[in-house]
Amino acid sequence: MTGTDHRQGEPMASDDTALRILSTGDVAGIDIALPDVVSVVEQAYRTLAEGRSANPRKLTVTPEDGHSVAYAMLGRDGERNVVAVKTSYKYGLHEDRDKQHYYTTLTLYDDVTGLPVAMMDCGRVGALRTPAVSALLARELAAPGSRSALVIGTGTQGRLALPFLLTTLPRLDRLMLFGTHPEGIRAARAQLRAHFPDRELEIVSDLRAAAGQADIVLATAGPRTPASVPAEWLRPAALSVLVGYGIAPSTLHRADRVIATSAAQMRVTGTDMADETGELRAVDAEFPDVLAGRAAGRTDLGQRIFAYNSGLVVTDIALGHRFAQLALAQGLGTVVPLWR
Repeated sequence: MTGTDHRQGEPMASDDTALRILSTGDVAGIDIALPDVVSVVEQAYRTLAEGRSANPRKLTVTPEDGHSVAYAMLGRDGERNVVAVKTSYKYGLHEDRDKQHYYTTLTLYDDVTGLPVAMMDCGRVGALRTPAVSALLARELAAPGSRSALVIGTGTQGRLALPFLLTTLPRLDRLMLFGTHPEGIRAARAQLRAHFPDRELEIVSDLRAAAGQADIVLATAGPRTPASVPAEWLRPAALSVLVGYGIAPSTLHRADRVIATSAAQMRVTGTDMADETGELRAVDAEFPDVLAGRAAGRTDLGQRIFAYNSGLVVTDIALGHRFAQLALAQGLGTVVPLWR
């Protein structure tokens, strides 16, 4: 490896003929603390709000029968001076989860040296980035004094949702989970025990009662979930955060205030939340501007707020770059003479 990280002084980029490949196993072996993830993601949002990063609208393709979906995302992190391309492909959307195929990669380039940094499986990056964003949304938008949270779904995002929420809101003392997959419930319980062994998880079956008692409702379920929390189930001043599925379109259309990580991406990926006329509720503010203090989050203590977490590629770039730093420090990965 011939390049250096201009910010950290660590070897980063390869020569101009080779690319370091970080496999699923390589990335899985990297130890990173939840507060570190939150810090990296928050910095990525702030840099974007300052106009120093670029996050163009994602491209999407899907066949007529909807059996697969593919995304391509290009971006630039102005803090780290890194350019990257992320691709995502999911096949078998009409099948059970264990029959689906999902592949996602992130390729990073150093925009100071002009050399490639790494190409990696992006599964773990996304699995950490998304709940970190939800936790930041909760920190900024939940009503003061919020003490209870309900997570809907036990897939990849649901399993780490509560540990990340506790990272940004440590005073939460009632942690509820609604799920329909026993193995997912066991995995979510294990993740909470690993990160916060002194906290208890409450598995709920009465979704209406749980939603009415939660200050924060975080919907992370898959498209086949039976859960669909409508606006009238929510308590006054509740924050609902949509990552996947699990809350009804009325939570968006009857909210007092709507915050999105990206209004443009919400228009692309949030069409299932449209009303009977096919329209989406207008976004009141974008989250990077809220974090930077350029837009208000909660403007009244009694507001019900809807937050849309679609994820921005600049957060993948920042966290992927952090993983690349840690991987290189540990000598992980395989250098492939790709352009030789």
